[in-house]
Amino acid sequence: MRETGAIPERESARGFEWNGSTPYAAAPRAPRAPAATAGMRLVAGALGLALAACGPAADLPEGRPEGGIRGTVLDPPLEKPDFVLTDTDGRPFDFRTGTAGFLTLLFFGYTNCPDVCPVHMGNLGTVIAKYPYETRSRIRVVFVTTDPERDTAERLKLWLGQFGGDIIGLRGDPAEVDRIQAELGLPPALRPDSVAPGTDYPVGHSARVLAFTPDDKGRVAYAFGTRQEDWIHDLPLLLRQRGF
Repeated sequence: MRETGAIPERESARGFEWNGSTPYAAAPRAPRAPAATAGMRLVAGALGLALAACGPAADLPEGRPEGGIRGTVLDPPLEKPDFVLTDTDGRPFDFRTGTAGFLTLLFFGYTNCPDVCPVHMGNLGTVIAKYPYETRSRIRVVFVTTDPERDTAERLKLWLGQFGGDIIGLRGDPAEVDRIQAELGLPPALRPDSVAPGTDYPVGHSARVLAFTPDDKGRVAYAFGTRQEDWIHDLPLLLRQRGF
């Protein structure tokens, strides 16, 4: 599917929906379950979709998936943004050079997110783990927090670790993160102006994963509700830069 034509008023300039339908409602305090369990419960309960294993994927990059890309093809494609944020080890991470030549899946979210963020990360972590190392090593998943005040480096690292050890977590000044999102045509994060200490709050943010193919072009967007079978179908095409 290609993203062209008029964009509904509720969406941003490139048609990206927000995860923020109930601004500033109290977020759940329940601790996160391990990645596979959390993903199964969230998708089965909230989306009515199963996260059962989708079969072996070791030979997928050499296979020939039928049909085109299942995500939303961006036409024209996005240029890969040039920015430097801080990773969970406190080191600067240059996004453009650090992901050059890789299939890169970029997402903006936060660890207190009750649904979109853990579902996306859980699905990606489960699917990518099915691949052999030589394929996994060609994929980068980058998670940029939209809530750096609560998402400390330690918390972000621990939370992302539930979904697989290879997800790159990044933090930065909220204004810089909003600038990066604007460059990509995404709406800025929606945060409350003031919050009492110790109060939980949600952060409105784009609910889509942006896929940059190995030629460093942002070619496809994946909405909330993308299933594991969709990722299993599309990742080989993205790695081979086909289907769009």
